[in-house]
Amino acid sequence: MSSIPKTHIAVIGAGPAGLMAAEVLAQGGTGVTVYDAMPSAGRKFLMAGRGGLNLTHSEALPSFLARYGEAMPQLAPAITAFPPDTLRAWSEALGQPTFVGSSGRVFPDAFKASPLLRAWLRRLDSLGVQFKLRHRWNGWEEDGQLSFQTSEGKRVVDADATVLALGGASWPRLGSDGTWVETLAAKGVAIAPLQPANSGFTVAWSDIFRDRFEGQPLKGVALSFGARTVRGEAMITRQGIEGGAIYALSAELREAVAGSGEAALRIALRPDLEMSDLIARLSEPRGKQSFSNFLRKAVHLSPVGIGLLQEAAMRSGVALSSLSPENLAGLINAVPVVLNGLAPIARAISTAGGISFDELDADFMIRRLPGVFAAGEMLDWEAPTGGYLLQASFATGAAAGKGVLKYLAVIASEAKQSI
Repeated sequence: MSSIPKTHIAVIGAGPAGLMAAEVLAQGGTGVTVYDAMPSAGRKFLMAGRGGLNLTHSEALPSFLARYGEAMPQLAPAITAFPPDTLRAWSEALGQPTFVGSSGRVFPDAFKASPLLRAWLRRLDSLGVQFKLRHRWNGWEEDGQLSFQTSEGKRVVDADATVLALGGASWPRLGSDGTWVETLAAKGVAIAPLQPANSGFTVAWSDIFRDRFEGQPLKGVALSFGARTVRGEAMITRQGIEGGAIYALSAELREAVAGSGEAALRIALRPDLEMSDLIARLSEPRGKQSFSNFLRKAVHLSPVGIGLLQEAAMRSGVALSSLSPENLAGLINAVPVVLNGLAPIARAISTAGGISFDELDADFMIRRLPGVFAAGEMLDWEAPTGGYLLQASFATGAAAGKGVLKYLAVIASEAKQSI
């Protein structure tokens, strides 16, 4: 890109999408400054790696792309240009080789986000990328300058192009608070409402169940909603239920709750057992055992699983011990749990909604704001956990960076022709 004169590009947001855009831009020969409201870069990225940084997933690309649902056609070009293998090679070049876990998820060998982030920031520094932290973006001045609020007051910045990578609205204390929505909406940009994604749901647990089982995991269960069934784990919370298997169904569950006020989830506590086997085990003599001990020994149910059964029986007005082996077996592998609301967006892993793809051109530039590009979770897409969230953030950041370089080249060419 040697034809591009030295320019100043503003990248607003120091998460994965913004940092990747900054890297692509700096390698393309532009001057780049990354602005962020927080005191340090990559705060949500570090949070994502707290339990092990799941960078991407190893499944075949067609299956991988299908995870993005309705947004797949819009995201596919960016992810195809910057696929999981490229992301893994990029990480290894930073001294952070990766491995594939038993579930197909990809992690750095160090398993943490901090070594990768430190190496990345060193690379960006070597490329001349500048950082202006504690700079909260407030939109544009009338003359098009970027406006920031800093500890020293208002600051305005001239930029030849801008990449917005401000995230969604989950975990706002880490920087992504969604305040950009009003700023862009005032410019006429169509934005789908931000909603929790990969989030928990509320349940009207009884006080007894809530007090006893808050924080208890449901392991090896199968969760069903409509025609979809997901194997995995879930966690009982004081307000409801969350966890990987819940997150995998969260889009469908969210729509159901929004439409009718509730969603009827069914939990199979022993999905590995055939119904006939369950019935046979439950038909054995109980003897002098308590019913809970009988269930624990006969079907290897955990205390929280037994508690769920008791909760369901209580709500239906029957005694659990009065059920026939056939009915009890049916309940064990289809425990009804009524979800009556969404956990707060601030607690969600990610957000759905954002800038409509109809507002963007193929290079991720906002059509009605020439020279302004957007990437990452600001865009209207969602995906399950498993590496898909970070992959799309990295890939759209890279695509926006390339889009800026292309935009600058066109401007330079037009300027040359006008001389």
